[in-house]
Amino acid sequence: MAGVDQGLLGPMTVTWQLHADPAMWVAGITSLNLQALHPRAVAGVVQNSDFRTDPLGRLTRTASFVGVTTYGTTDQAERAARRVRAVHRALRATDERGRSFALDEPDLLLWVHCAEVSSFATVVRRAGYRLSPAQVDRYYREQRRGAELVGLRARDVPGSAGELAEYFAGVRPRLQRTADSELVREFLRRPPLPGPLRHALAVYEPLLGRLAYSLLPDWAVALHGRPAYPAERATRLLRGLRAAARLVPAPLRWSVPDGHVTRAIRRGGLAVVPRRALLPQP
Repeated sequence: MAGVDQGLLGPMTVTWQLHADPAMWVAGITSLNLQALHPRAVAGVVQNSDFRTDPLGRLTRTASFVGVTTYGTTDQAERAARRVRAVHRALRATDERGRSFALDEPDLLLWVHCAEVSSFATVVRRAGYRLSPAQVDRYYREQRRGAELVGLRARDVPGSAGELAEYFAGVRPRLQRTADSELVREFLRRPPLPGPLRHALAVYEPLLGRLAYSLLPDWAVALHGRPAYPAERATRLLRGLRAAARLVPAPLRWSVPDGHVTRAIRRGGLAVVPRRALLPQP
């Protein structure tokens, strides 16, 4: 493995192990539900995204960006980040008062980052992936590097569970249910899948759509104002879904999206296969 570029963080990190877990797919949907509660952030999505005509695009693009910045080479991660920054820099939206704003405003980038990483860590742990409090804090510190990629300064980004809780406490007065948030929540619950894929909605809606929403923090569910599964039921369903997904051979699971994990293993060999033994210890 010596001399092999293993990317921005490398295999001996919490991020490398956590992001390979199948529960990340549920966590990604949960994070989009959480992001929708920020009126300006969700306005930027609704006014600039084609998610209604490309139902799977937003989630797969987000998953691919997380994959390449975790498992890609340094150059691949930085190139992907440059593309994202260029898109954000070029786009604008209008808030509820008719004021125009740029999508790369630091407070919006910070909200999206915090909504994502908190959802990733919380949902995957709730699914049964064990991390100590110190490892959770380390994960948030590691993710400061990802925040830098999209244009934030590391010192402005929460680097522990305590700092993240303080951030959410400070931002909550600005969060609310809006017409845009309801549009996104309903889309995530039951996306308008095309063709034969629409028949999968009978399975998707209870197993992913409603479940991912139910895994939001209690305060976020209250802001959305829509019923959620009881906490115990949501946890059981999440753990059952993760157990079922783990029956799929890891190489097959890791091929979606875009095979970032598989390519990282080809570069670094079996020594870098994501597994609990590689988790950094306090």
